[in-house]
Amino acid sequence: MLLPGDQAPWFVARCTSNERYHFDSVAGRYVVLCLYGSAAQPQSAAVLAAFGARRELFDDGNACFFGVSIDPEDERQGRVRELIPGYRWIWDFDRAVSRAYGALRTDAAGLASYLPHTLVLDERLRVAATVPFGDPATHAAAVLAALAAQPPLGAPAPAGRQAPVLVVPRVFEPELCRRLVEHYEAHGGKDSGVMRDKDGMTVGEYDHAFKRRRDQEIVDEPLRQTCIARINRRVAPEIARAFAFQATRIERHIVARYDAEERGFFRAHRDNLGRATAHRRFAVTLNLNAEDYAGGDLRFPEFGRHSYRAPTGGAVVFSCALLHEATPVTAGRRYAYLPFLYDEAAARVRDENRRFLAGDQT
Repeated sequence: MLLPGDQAPWFVARCTSNERYHFDSVAGRYVVLCLYGSAAQPQSAAVLAAFGARRELFDDGNACFFGVSIDPEDERQGRVRELIPGYRWIWDFDRAVSRAYGALRTDAAGLASYLPHTLVLDERLRVAATVPFGDPATHAAAVLAALAAQPPLGAPAPAGRQAPVLVVPRVFEPELCRRLVEHYEAHGGKDSGVMRDKDGMTVGEYDHAFKRRRDQEIVDEPLRQTCIARINRRVAPEIARAFAFQATRIERHIVARYDAEERGFFRAHRDNLGRATAHRRFAVTLNLNAEDYAGGDLRFPEFGRHSYRAPTGGAVVFSCALLHEATPVTAGRRYAYLPFLYDEAAARVRDENRRFLAGDQT
C-alpha cells in the first residue's frame, strides 16, 4: 500500500457523477479515499456507514469522500449513492484503480486477494495517512483523526511575495530522520567549506566569515540507498509537476549540522556559479529535527525577507540559481540532509567540467 509522503496515482475512471472523472482535478482539498471492495461485505458496509454519518466534514471545500467499488452490484442495486456535496463513488470494475493503489494483490500461486484500506490525501494528492481496515468504528475514527490532524487550508486571500520554492512534507519518516542524526553523531562530521572559482579552476576553501557548518558523508550504503529511494519517490515527482523538470541524478549524500555554539550559518550564495558546479539544477534542504532548534531558517533575499522551514522529514526544494542563505542557529543544533538534483543533460555538463575541479573539495 502507499505510504505517507507518496504521490497518489492519478486516474481517469467512471464514477457516480461523471463518465470520465479525472481524479487529479480534485486537488486543492483533503480527500478521504476508501478502497472498500464491495458494499455487500458487512465490514465494508459498516465502514461506509460510519463515514456517511459525518456529512459535516465532507463539504467539497475543505474535504471530500470517494469510495472505490469493484462490485458491479453496488451500482446495479444502489447499495451506495452519491451525496453532493461531499460523497462520490468510483466504479472500479476492471480493478485498475485498486491495483494502482495496492489494494489488489496476487500471491505466488496466482491467487488474488483484496486488501481494503482508506487513505487520507493532502491538497496536493500526496498520502498523509494509510489506514488498513479493522473494526469499522475504530477504522473510521482513525481516518477522521488523521484528517483532523491536517493543517487548516485557510480562507482565500491575496498572495504575498513568495519565493519560487516547494515545501514538500513527509519525504523522510521520523525513524529515518533519527537514523541519519545518529549516523552523523557516530562519525563526527568535519568542517564544511565553500566552492569558488580561482584562476579558471573550482576550488574548495574554508571561510568561517561566510559559512560555519560541519558535514558528514553518509557512508552506510543501505542508509544512503534508502535516502535515494525517498527522493526519487517523493521529491522528484513534485519537481516534475511544479517545474516540468525530470530529475534523474543526485549529487552528494551528506548530513549537515549547524550548531548554536558556533552560531552556524551560511551567507547568501547561489549553488551553481562555479565551473564545476554549473550542472546543479535543484537544491534540497531536508530538515531532520525542525522542532529542536531556533534560527537556522532558509531565506531568499531576492524575494523578500520571509523565512522557510520545512517540518521534520520535509524538504524545501529550489533552483540552484536562486540566491539563498541559512540564517544563524541561535539555540540547539540543526541537522539537514542536503543533496543536489540534476538530469542527464546536466550530467554531460558535469563530466565536461570535471577538469576544472581542483584539490580537496572540503
